[in-house]
Amino acid sequence: MDSTRPIRALMRGLDALTILNLRDGATVSEIAHEIRLPRTTVYRILETLCLSGFVFRDSADERYRLTILVRGLSGGFDDEAWVHQIAKPAIYQLCSEIVWPVSIATLSGTKMMLREATDHATPLAIERYSAGIQLPLLTSATGRVYLAYCPLAQRDALIEILARSTKEDDKPARDRGDLLRALTEIKAHGYATATRTRRLIDEYTVSVPVPMNDRLAALTVRFAASALPLKTGLERFLPKLRQCAAKISTVFLEQQAEARAKSAPQATA
Repeated sequence: MDSTRPIRALMRGLDALTILNLRDGATVSEIAHEIRLPRTTVYRILETLCLSGFVFRDSADERYRLTILVRGLSGGFDDEAWVHQIAKPAIYQLCSEIVWPVSIATLSGTKMMLREATDHATPLAIERYSAGIQLPLLTSATGRVYLAYCPLAQRDALIEILARSTKEDDKPARDRGDLLRALTEIKAHGYATATRTRRLIDEYTVSVPVPMNDRLAALTVRFAASALPLKTGLERFLPKLRQCAAKISTVFLEQQAEARAKSAPQATA
C-alpha cells in the first residue's frame, strides 16, 4: 500500500477553508457547489471545522465564516515586518523610559505568543522572556486583554475551545458568566492586569490592546509587587503603555496606507 496516498477528507476540509477565505461567509449549498460535493458531506466538514475552532456558523444569517484561529496558522509568516520595523523600536524605547520589561504578543492558536520582548535589555526582569514564549489566554493579562477586544464571534469560539480543555490554565473558561463579566470590565477600563509568583516574588502585569485594522496585539509591562504597588504601577506605566500602543497602531496604519497607494494602478491621462 502506498503510504503517501493523500487523505481525501483533509483535502476536502482545506478546499472548504479556501472557499471561505475568498468570501464573506458561505452557506453549505454554496460551498457544496464550489467543491462539487454532496451537501451532507460539506455539512459534516463545516461542523468538524466548527468543533476545531477554525470556523463558526453565524446565527444572524446561518453562513459559515472563518475564526481568528485560521489567521493564527500564518502567525510569523507575514507578520515579521511590522514586529521588527514598528513594534520592536517602540517597545525598546518604552523600556528605556520605564526600565521594567515590555513585550508585545499576538494570538497563536489558543495561546498568546510573545513576538518581541525587552527582558534582555533591562536588569529588572524577574525572569527573562524571549520571543516565542506562549502565555495562556484566560489567566494572563496579555490573553485577557486580547479576548476583551477581539471580535465577539472569534472570542466565543476561543472560549468554547478552551472550555473543553483539561489544562489547569484553561479552567476559568468553564465559568463563562464570570469570565464574560471580567472581559466587559477590562474593555471598559481599557487594560487588563494579572498577578503571578515568580521565584518567590509576586509580579504584576499590565496589558493594553494594540488594534491594527484586522490585526490585534497586546502590549504588556511586568514589574515586581515588592517594588511598586499595583495602583502606583498603573499610574506610572498605563499612560506610557497607551501612548506606545497608539504609536505602533498609527505607524502600522500609515505604512499600510502607503503600501496600498503604491500598489494601486496609476491613472492615465
